[in-house]
Amino acid sequence: MEALLAITIGILVACAVYLMLARSVLRFIFGLILISNAANLIIFASGRLTNGAPPLIPEGADAPVGLVANALPQALVLTAIVIGFGLFAFALILMFRTYTTLGTLNSDDMRVAEPREGQN
Repeated sequence: MEALLAITIGILVACAVYLMLARSVLRFIFGLILISNAANLIIFASGRLTNGAPPLIPEGADAPVGLVANALPQALVLTAIVIGFGLFAFALILMFRTYTTLGTLNSDDMRVAEPREGQN
């Protein structure tokens, strides 16, 4: 199972790098999201994939009994998903503002483009 996950992570990273090398800011943002998802999968895989029970501690015990799932990578991935969504929302708003100001999403054209009339 880990080999399949490693191959999936590799494909995601390769696609993300390909998208991030494009001249379009929109493709860059999609590549950023893909690489964020690949990082989440790496964190999730670092906790080892087990068929363990939820990490619940029975009443009167000091630790979980038997084979349990590791909750730390799951918590880290959940936090990374929330942060990634916030970054995606901010990048979309920034991209929209850039398009309304400059009239283009091509990074080469942004260097020489002047603001549209009526905009500062």
